[in-house]
Amino acid sequence: MSAAAASVAGQLLRQYGDDACVIATLRAAEVAAQGDVEALAHWDAVIAILDGGGTTGPAN
Repeated sequence: MSAAAASVAGQLLRQYGDDACVIATLRAAEVAAQGDVEALAHWDAVIAILDGGGTTGPAN
């Protein structure tokens, strides 16, 4: 998990609440349509964090 992705995920959560993942998915689709692979990887990381898959702790 990158610090940038974690920061963006936090900002989206504060701004959009439960809709943060939807917003991140829309942004990922926009950059994918433009063919920007690096930006898509960033948004995929943000989505993973928002979905709870980007945490770095022991599994319960």
